[in-house]
Amino acid sequence: MSVYKIIELVGSSPTSWEEAAKLAVETASQSLKDLRVAEVKELDLKIEDGKVTAYRAKVSVSFKYEK
Repeated sequence: MSVYKIIELVGSSPTSWEEAAKLAVETASQSLKDLRVAEVKELDLKIEDGKVTAYRAKVSVSFKYEK
């Protein structure tokens, strides 16, 4: 039997939502062990002076809880 913790992260990329989500997961994997599932919850854009400057992805990530 296992228990998993879920956290929310926001990744940002100047090129795409996919890259933003990937960055969030890859960054989390540097300090969290045994990541299992990532679910994209929300997508949005950062706008400056009428232009899109960043794609942002809110991602829920689960990892195995260690005793």
